[in-house]
Amino acid sequence: MIVQTEAHPWQVVIERLQAIVGSDGVVTAPEDLVVYECDGLASYRQKPTIVVLPTTTEQVAAVVQVCDRYSIPFVARGSGTGLSGGALPTENCILIVTSRMNQILEIDLENQRVTVQPGVINAWVTQAVSSDGFYYAPDPSSQIICSIGGNVAENSGGVHCLKYGVTTNHVLGLKFVLPDGEVIDVGGKVPDQPGYDLTGVFVGSEGTLGIATEITLRILKAPEAIHVLLADFTTIEAAGATVSDVIGAGIIPAGMEIMDNISINAVEDVVATNCYPRDAGAVLLIEIDGSEVEVATLSQQVTRLCQQNGARNVTTAIEPEDRLRLWKGRKAAFAAAGRLSPNYFVQDGVIPRTQLTYVLQEIEALSQAYGYQIANVFHAGDGNLHPLILYNEAVPGALAKVEELGGEILKLCVRVGGSISGEHGIGADKRCFMPDMFSAADLETMQWVRHAFNPKELANPGKIFPTPRTCAEAAHSHTHLAQAGVDLF
Repeated sequence: MIVQTEAHPWQVVIERLQAIVGSDGVVTAPEDLVVYECDGLASYRQKPTIVVLPTTTEQVAAVVQVCDRYSIPFVARGSGTGLSGGALPTENCILIVTSRMNQILEIDLENQRVTVQPGVINAWVTQAVSSDGFYYAPDPSSQIICSIGGNVAENSGGVHCLKYGVTTNHVLGLKFVLPDGEVIDVGGKVPDQPGYDLTGVFVGSEGTLGIATEITLRILKAPEAIHVLLADFTTIEAAGATVSDVIGAGIIPAGMEIMDNISINAVEDVVATNCYPRDAGAVLLIEIDGSEVEVATLSQQVTRLCQQNGARNVTTAIEPEDRLRLWKGRKAAFAAAGRLSPNYFVQDGVIPRTQLTYVLQEIEALSQAYGYQIANVFHAGDGNLHPLILYNEAVPGALAKVEELGGEILKLCVRVGGSISGEHGIGADKRCFMPDMFSAADLETMQWVRHAFNPKELANPGKIFPTPRTCAEAAHSHTHLAQAGVDLF
């Protein structure tokens, strides 16, 4: 429920915002606003009314106070690389872009922590501490451009999340601006703070609870040794079976990734690694890190498991440049998919590893039934699938069919005991499917948390939770919940 306050002529609002961040920090020209009308999920677009580019916590707080005073919805945005429509502007909103808040505020190597502003790029954190033998573990494929603020909002993962966890496992504390403009600090510079874990509540809240302006991160000591293995298989099912066998043997690699034949050829066309056999049904990338002796021993064990499952070849890269070359294709997989079709729609479901073979077969059946080719790239170790549905948006009705196909994949993931998101968030894209995973009581409890922080629903409205206005499926769900006596909206 939005509380009405005084009316606002937009020119008055613009002048107030310019007084806070300067005229160069307020974007209103229609041609400039086009840049901000979508995030990485480009299928959905909505032009914001105003874009504001603050540089400090104080400026963010003042901008949010203007939004609160006039009941203007606002959406936070980092680099815009999100893939669920989390930074999609809403109608008549102010988009608060944190890209100018790009300072590393403190590096504390002795306590293994770094404090940054939200606009700092993910890869910059490791670059800032690597010469001292440290690194920042969460590494989304977009890490050379995605921002820490966006990673916090979506609880991003990456290749190394199998062993080291996702963003929430590496955030010690936050300074953030509440939706009424108040600034608070949660967590701290040491783990295991007393009281409620409000840091954990905020990480992954997708901008619905406020805007992070300072983030204290945990950094790790670089391992003594790293090996990257590339195994190629004639079938993707064999690669999937190897994943289960590796984990079943008690081995936890730093990362385990699978790419299917469609993806292999796409990346070789674009980045020409000359590492991925074009005739392979799938390749499995496995990174093992630790002490020299541990890594050497585990590499031998993993190689044997790959061969037992029919791997044609297993290549081991030890030198940094060789390891980077093996990972280069996987990091470029999403971008390379752009060569395969005019558009693609990526999903982000999670399944138990034991269900991998079955789910891949079902995805292939859905591909055949709907008539759309699907490329599969995924974090195999933790069951996080990234099926890329290839289509042409110019064909009438194509997007609607692809959305339906994507929804069937998500429902499949839930049916086998999985989740509708592993690291991309819910955003505008997957809110319709929240009732497939959560009960009415679950969703009501989440809404209590949101309203405790965001009672006017000004912060990123319409994201995460289904509403009758924004989701056709949610209309049915809403009726269902209303009959149960639950008021979600």
